[in-house]
Amino acid sequence: MSKINRREAVKVLLHERGELLVVTGLGAPAYDVASVGDNPLDFPLWGAMGGAAMLGMGLALAQPKRKVLVLTGDGEMLMGLGSLATIAAQGSNNLHIVVIDNEAYGETGQQPTHTATGLDLAAVAKACGFPKTGVVTKLSEVEGVRAEIHTGKELSFTVMKVSAEKLPRVLPPRDGSYLTHRMREALLGIERALND
Repeated sequence: MSKINRREAVKVLLHERGELLVVTGLGAPAYDVASVGDNPLDFPLWGAMGGAAMLGMGLALAQPKRKVLVLTGDGEMLMGLGSLATIAAQGSNNLHIVVIDNEAYGETGQQPTHTATGLDLAAVAKACGFPKTGVVTKLSEVEGVRAEIHTGKELSFTVMKVSAEKLPRVLPPRDGSYLTHRMREALLGIERALND
């Protein structure tokens, strides 16, 4: 079975993104988003493996009128698997999690993850209580995921099966303080961010 090119898929997901807040898991998902262009509403994680989904939930709860997208990898999501139960219990209708699943730990040498042996992350999310889950295996299906992110009215979780190819790194900013301050300014405006 052929799989999706991750960069092409992320480009579709972020096309005309508007005010979408984007949290990325560490490694390749951050590079994928940076390849589309740097945006002050992006928050790439450079550590805290397993924390992207929970950070996204926090943003979704703090910004209930904004759409929040977590783009993370299968290895990172497996590290934070327990977070899915908490996120489903919170029920943030503005949060959408997309797992870019290449069935490998790309940052440490392409060792296979559990998804390579049959673990179904979408089924895990459904069992945790996510109302909308799915698996995407074709680039033509990614536009439907994009539409769900922008117009959907319930918490969603999608697995995108992608090729395990090594792509050139496109590095987003790496300074955590800078990224935090930049996003605060983008969300609150400079004046309020300085005074809070």
